[in-house]
Order: sequence, then C-alpha cells, then structure tokens
Amino acid sequence: MSVEHYENFPVASILLPPHLRPAVEVIYAFARSADDIADEGDATPEQRLTALSAYEQELDFIEQNSNSSQPMFIALADVIRQHQLPLQAFRDLLSAFKQDVVATRYADFELLQDYCRRSANPVGRIMLHLYRAATPENIRDSDAICSALQLINFWQDVAIDWKKQRIYLPQTDMQTFGISEQDIANQKMNAAWQALMQFQTARARQMMLSGSGLATRLPGRIGWELRLVIQGGLRIIEKIEAVKGDVFHHRPTLKAKDWLVLSWRALRMSSRN
Repeated sequence: MSVEHYENFPVASILLPPHLRPAVEVIYAFARSADDIADEGDATPEQRLTALSAYEQELDFIEQNSNSSQPMFIALADVIRQHQLPLQAFRDLLSAFKQDVVATRYADFELLQDYCRRSANPVGRIMLHLYRAATPENIRDSDAICSALQLINFWQDVAIDWKKQRIYLPQTDMQTFGISEQDIANQKMNAAWQALMQFQTARARQMMLSGSGLATRLPGRIGWELRLVIQGGLRIIEKIEAVKGDVFHHRPTLKAKDWLVLSWRALRMSSRN
C-alpha cells in the first residue's frame, strides 16, 4: 500500500483522541518503515525480503514475550499489550509488503482483494481495537471501507504505479475491456479505457457504501474521522469520473475547498440517522 505514505492512517488527524496519539504514532512508524523497506531505495528484492522477515521475527518475539533490542519494537510491544491489539493484523501488513516486492500484476479481482485484505484492512482493524469497537459487524464494514480506499488509491495512481512497473488493474478486467499494457504505457485515452475506469470506480463506490453504516454507528471522534475518510474516498471517485478516467494527466487529489464539501457531506451522514 503506498502510504504516500499512509494517506488512510489518521496519525495527524485533529480528531484523534490525545490519549491514543502515542500508540498510533508507534504503529505508524512500524507500518511506514516496513513499507519503505519494500518500496524505497536501491536494495535488491532479496535484501528487502530479508529485512521484512526480520520484522516478522520481531513480532514473534512480542508473541513469545521475549525482549527486543530495537527501540521501535520495544515501543510496539508495549502498545500491542496495553491495547490488546491482534498480532495477525501486523503480520498481514508485512505479508502485503513482501508481496509488493515480488508481485507486479494481479490476474483477477479476487487476487487483488486478497492483497487489499492484508495491505489495507489491518489498518481499520487496528483502529477499531484501539477504540474498543472491534465487533464482528464493525470489522466487516471496516474491511469494506479500507479495501475500497485501497482500490481508489490504485485507480488514481495508475500512472505512478506504471513507472514502478506495477499494474494493479486486474488482468482479466483489462482483457474484458480490451486494454493492453502498451495502452497504459502510451497513456491511451479512448472509450475502452473510460469504460474500464468507470467499471472500477463503480465497484469501489459500491464497496465503500456497503460499509458506510459503520461511520454513523461509531460514536464521537472516531465516527467523525470515519465519515470524513469515507467522503474523501467518494470525492476522489467523483474526480476520476469528472476527467473520464484520465488519471494520466489529471491525478485527482483533495484540495482545500474540497474539505468544505466533505464536512457538509459528513454532517449529512450524521443527520440522516
């Protein structure tokens, strides 16, 4: 997951309760540093995988109540124990980062969903545990929201990912709509590309809306945080659609004026319930 870095992780949000900020900063440091190992610098794939395996070993130490010599993992162990966070969520993130090292294409949407399950969904699950709100219903809706956010990030970053020699668009979908890798390389804007992008944004919107009830069930700051996250993702979809899928020349981003729109829509989500 490009966390250009962790756009979906509310480490700097003014809505984050002060008592949770230190824990979120520690978790963010873990996720950000692991993502950088997978994606930054000039290391070989073997070196990246070895370094990520060392992170996995540190998680094993935490599970075994063994002491670490690494300050970041000492702090992470304290956070995990204090808040009773699921270690599997951290292992899933590392699994996704390892996959980024070796996988550059996805044959079908099911494989892409499995990647999202490990690259994005753990973030929401960790936050739910921090807020003591990790019920089965909440986890289900959080997974839908986080996967949708990941997909939206992929669709807005098609051109950026191509420069990294990655394509997250499912190969079967590309074949269905008659899109080749050369079309992406040539930034070919035609009816077929527009139809493919419309299909993908509609899929992400449906997934986002399917989980949106979570935002109005959760009380206080976390509810407002999530309302804004949902509306931000939907706004990016609107911007992709407004340029007819031309993310090659018009990468959609949220501007200052968009936050007025997001705030109004977030308020309406609350008032309808």
